[in-house]
Amino acid sequence: MVRFVNVHHLARWASDTGLEPLLVDLVAAMETDFRRWPVFDKTPRIPSHSEHGVIELMPTSDGETYGFKFVNGHPINSTRGLQTVTAFGALADVDTGYPLMISEMTVLTALRTAATSAMAAKVLAPVGARTMAMIGSGAQSEFQALAFRANLGITTLRVFDVDPVAMAKFERNATALGFDVTLCSDAADAVMGAQIVTTCTADKKNATVLTAEMVSNARAAAASAGEPTGLHINAIGGDCPGKTELDIELTRLASIFVEFPEQSFIEGEI
Repeated sequence: MVRFVNVHHLARWASDTGLEPLLVDLVAAMETDFRRWPVFDKTPRIPSHSEHGVIELMPTSDGETYGFKFVNGHPINSTRGLQTVTAFGALADVDTGYPLMISEMTVLTALRTAATSAMAAKVLAPVGARTMAMIGSGAQSEFQALAFRANLGITTLRVFDVDPVAMAKFERNATALGFDVTLCSDAADAVMGAQIVTTCTADKKNATVLTAEMVSNARAAAASAGEPTGLHINAIGGDCPGKTELDIELTRLASIFVEFPEQSFIEGEI
C-alpha cells in the first residue's frame, strides 16, 4: 500500500506535536542525514524557468530509498490570489522500485527550509545570539522565526519588507507568538543590533538587499556599544540564477558555507 500524506495529515502532525518541538525534531533528523552526506546521490536541481517563475525537480537517493520533490516558485502568484510556492513529492524503495509514499510538500518545504537555516545557525551563529533581522516578511519568515527560537533561543526580531502590508501581517502574527518585533525603515536599520540576519525575499530579480556597508556599519555600532561584533547571515532567498540578495563585496568579506557547491555555483551567489 502506498501512503498518501495530504495537507490535513501535516496540519494534524504540526498541531499534535507543536510547531517548535517539531522544528527541533526536524533539525535533529537533518543533522543525522548531513553526517552521512557522502552516501546520497546528489545533483543540482533540474529547473524549468519561465517569465514569472520556475518549476524545479529535486531527486536524491541514499541507496535504500529514492525520493524527489517537485516545487515551483512564482512570486507573481500573490497578485493572482495563489500561493507563491507549491510542492509535492514521492518516496520509493530502491530494491523493488515500488513507491512507498506520495506527499504534499508545500508545508514540508516551509518546515524543511526553516529547519535547515536553524541547523546551520546552531554551528555558525554567535553564541548567545538573541536578535535576528528579517529582511523579507512573507510566509516563510514566520517559520524561520519559530525555528530560530526553538533551536537557538531567538526572541527579538527586527523586520523590513518593501511591502508594508506583509510587514504588518508578520508583526501581528509574530507578536501573538510571543516575539518582540520591531518594524524597521529599511534593511540597514533592520541589521542594527542583530547577531543573525536572514534574507528571505521572493522577487526573481537581481536586487541586492544586504550590502557590505550595512554589515560594516552594524558591526561598528556593536563595537562602540561594547557588544560582540560577530554576525551570521542566513541568505536563503537567492535560490536560482538571477535572484540575488547579497552584495558581491559581502561574499568576499565573509566565510561562506553551502550545502552543495554545484547548486550554489548555478544560483550565482558565489
